[in-house]
Amino acid sequence: SGVTPRRWIHLANRPLSDLYTLHLQSDRWLSDVSALRELVSKGDDASFRNEWMFVRRAAKSRLAAYVKFVAGIDVNIDSMFDGHFQNIHEDRRQLLECFYIIHRYQQIKGASCGARADMLKRTTFFGGKAATGDAHAKAVVKLIHCIADVVNGDSEVSPSLKVVFIPNYRVSVAQAVVPATDLAEHLSLPGTKASCTFAVKSAMNGGLVVGTTDGATAEIREESGPDAVFSFGCTRDEVPDVRGRSRCGDCHVDPRLMRVFDAIRGGQFSGGDHAAHRRHTEIVDKLFSTSCEERDRCLLVHDFPLYADAQARADALYSDQDAWCKASIKVACSMGRFSADHMATSYATKVWGLEASPRPAPVRRAG
Repeated sequence: SGVTPRRWIHLANRPLSDLYTLHLQSDRWLSDVSALRELVSKGDDASFRNEWMFVRRAAKSRLAAYVKFVAGIDVNIDSMFDGHFQNIHEDRRQLLECFYIIHRYQQIKGASCGARADMLKRTTFFGGKAATGDAHAKAVVKLIHCIADVVNGDSEVSPSLKVVFIPNYRVSVAQAVVPATDLAEHLSLPGTKASCTFAVKSAMNGGLVVGTTDGATAEIREESGPDAVFSFGCTRDEVPDVRGRSRCGDCHVDPRLMRVFDAIRGGQFSGGDHAAHRRHTEIVDKLFSTSCEERDRCLLVHDFPLYADAQARADALYSDQDAWCKASIKVACSMGRFSADHMATSYATKVWGLEASPRPAPVRRAG
């Protein structure tokens, strides 16, 4: 269906809208996002990059103020803002990022003071609704909150890592989140959810994407180049074979992930809540179920090391702010294909065979 730049840039991120209009000397991009292609070369202009990063920093400041208001959590706007905003569901694989956050927590916790100071600062945001009857999704939400309590409450780790679950995620909240996201997460297993409008909206505002090679993420990479998307995991065609091998027990468990499982089973991320500990342990145990149908259906064990490597690539690029800024500018100015206007025109001409019919000019009546 596409994404409208009039809401997700002009309304949600007016400083970026003004920057586009200033440098194009026109606001025609509001109805033709492909016009922004003219600004891709501006990534080589240090002055424009400074303006771009000023706009992005302002957006992160607005989100930080909102988070302080609704969640009472202080976040560092100089950290990478990592956003995962989708409906909470097994297929959306929020669990994969939960496991990664625990791994990152363990990395930071085990590092020396000097090494911690050199580590990239990151703030991870979650948001989304869970269906009323989806017990698994509710357990994942509880796990996210428990992880946040441990990470944010650890004085050795929290300067380098914060976790925030933004409550009651909705369009008006998304208008604060989307412009501020540095890295959008699209972790759905290929073939289960081709479109991720959050990733598209974020990319329109200069956010990069970490995601599986499916649907919108693959198309963003086609339009913007390899630096726009940190891809990982198997392709849609490879999923059946990998899943089949996983169900037969042919799947190596990365040692880093095993340490994460041990921490969850040991109750470190249950906040003393016995019911939560039991449910979180069940989530882990299900990945090793004796039932072939239940065992790691979403390939979390298989994809974890690949996902961790993709996150390491994102860290490396973000550490070079000039390179990150150039990639940010390029992806934001290459999103014409994803605008609602382009999609509507494509459907009208290619599917329905309609021709454009300009709206008649208003009739001016004498007197």
